[in-house]
Amino acid sequence: MDPLEGIAIHHDTTFALMLECQRRGHETLCFYQEDLYCLDGRASARMRSVSVRRERGRHFDVLSESDLALEEVDVLFLRKDPPVDTAYWHATQLFELAHGGRPFFINAPSGLRDANEKLFALKLADLIPRTLVGSDLEKLRAFVQEVGHAVLKPVDGFAGRGVLQVKAGDANLNPLLELMTVRGTQALIAQAYIPESRAGDKRIMLLDGEPLGAVLRVPEGGDPRGNLAAGAHPVKASLSAREREICERLAPELAARGLYLVGIDVIGDYLTEVNVTSPTGLVEIDALDGSSLESRVIDFAERRAGAAPRQ
Repeated sequence: MDPLEGIAIHHDTTFALMLECQRRGHETLCFYQEDLYCLDGRASARMRSVSVRRERGRHFDVLSESDLALEEVDVLFLRKDPPVDTAYWHATQLFELAHGGRPFFINAPSGLRDANEKLFALKLADLIPRTLVGSDLEKLRAFVQEVGHAVLKPVDGFAGRGVLQVKAGDANLNPLLELMTVRGTQALIAQAYIPESRAGDKRIMLLDGEPLGAVLRVPEGGDPRGNLAAGAHPVKASLSAREREICERLAPELAARGLYLVGIDVIGDYLTEVNVTSPTGLVEIDALDGSSLESRVIDFAERRAGAAPRQ
């Protein structure tokens, strides 16, 4: 995970999962990417056993610290935030050196490598807005001219960072394309603008391919981005027939890659992103629906790992 010291205790899904594990009597361990290592072909990490609570400023205590081989852990949630850079990629390869079929990974390291959050939806092209991915400035300009109003996204962006809207004829279109592609050397995502985005985008949480719940993220103050990290506010939401169809179509692709806990983004009738690294939204859905989605996630983890709480 990312540093526990700076976690958002009233928002972060990882923290909610830790609280639920602790409530059931499981030992809750955490470590960071730099704590992972491999010695003599055995993947291990320096891990901290922690006690957590929703109390701002003193939300965790370290109970002990030790080096553990990964297979000594029953379930391992891989929930470090993007970007998925070279260090992240190497970490997923080290995770796969765990022995004996343990731990049970949520999500699978190979699946995390395979499923770029911005590009994975291209596998289901009929479910997404008209999209161009590339670095050719002429093609990108022509695409914006064709659709008239487009959204530009960096391929490795997250939390709404670097997302822009442009229209055909914008005086700054060429400079923006040059800047975002580093003068035509790095790929950029251009998608046709979806007018329904003004009402927000919907985050749907999936567990083993089935929808757990949803939250509509409504932009604030003229900011077009529907990301909670960018200031959007959460609104109670249910799933439409079209959104259930999207989930059903996506489920086999996720299952094939061991991607069990996933957050997809839907605007209007279109799938826009498939978030697999550290999808958030459980806490907001819980608050709006009076549910406990983290309980269902840990039920699933216990079943798959055959792990009973330690007494």
